[in-house]
Amino acid sequence: MPSDGLLSIGELAERAGVTVKTVRFYSDRGLLPEAGRSSGGHRRYGADALDRLRFIRSLRALDLPVPDVERVLDAEGPDAAGEAMEEAVAGRLRDVGSQLVALRWKEASLRLLRDCAAGERPERLRLLGALPAPPDTDALVRFWRRALPARLPRPVVSTVLDAVVPRPPEEPEPGQVLAFARLHALVTDPRLERPEFRPGPPLPDGAYRPVVLYEGLAEAYGLASAEVLAGRAPHDGGALDCFVAAYARARGEADTPDFRRRLVGLLALDASPVLPRYWKLAAGLFAPDEPVLGLLHHHLTVALRDQVHGPAV
Repeated sequence: MPSDGLLSIGELAERAGVTVKTVRFYSDRGLLPEAGRSSGGHRRYGADALDRLRFIRSLRALDLPVPDVERVLDAEGPDAAGEAMEEAVAGRLRDVGSQLVALRWKEASLRLLRDCAAGERPERLRLLGALPAPPDTDALVRFWRRALPARLPRPVVSTVLDAVVPRPPEEPEPGQVLAFARLHALVTDPRLERPEFRPGPPLPDGAYRPVVLYEGLAEAYGLASAEVLAGRAPHDGGALDCFVAAYARARGEADTPDFRRRLVGLLALDASPVLPRYWKLAAGLFAPDEPVLGLLHHHLTVALRDQVHGPAV
């Protein structure tokens, strides 16, 4: 230590194990105050600068952004400094978590390409190239917003979207990556603009109340999900009755044998291949305890048809 107790910029850099350029950068940002200048105008630092520089270096080694380091150092008092540190660490943990998810998606994508037959790679590369890692659900949400009736209130739309749009798994298997990529390709297919590909409305054009229908279907799917999880098929019983009642109330009709016969025909009108394909791909992306509404709808539709016309042989 020099006789005046101050360190030159080179001495400070050497003791802290950083470069002179790094010390100058932090000094210019105001993170490392100078104790003075030499007669030749060179920067001089007090002994406390070494501890401060080591503290900064430790935070930066964890990739905390410089603005976050500034907030920690500028906080007045131990409570404020502790709060600033907690916020900075929490933010960095979120960033690291996002980076890990992205890496897991890339790893699963690479395994998907490694393990497939050579002839399959061009198509899989094309699918993966259209999908960020990790993917978002924007395209799926847009698909469902176009498919849902225009008169649905926002809370009902949000509830439906939460139930029909699968969340990308944080630790995907290669098969899930492929399913999500194919799902993304399905909902962004330009052919959806053609009437024969576009999913049809839940009921044909005419007077019906969409809010009543979707709220009733949510209840029916909940009952059907409980039956499926218990190992029972949702045939005769509460789920099927609730399913039919949702359509009857939406149309302002009574649940009668005649209505059930007509409802079988109404449910068979949508011949679009898109939704069956959607639910087949999405099934493996939902958690095991999450209901897959498309499959529940199919089970209830088949149960109604079997009740009206007898089981298919």
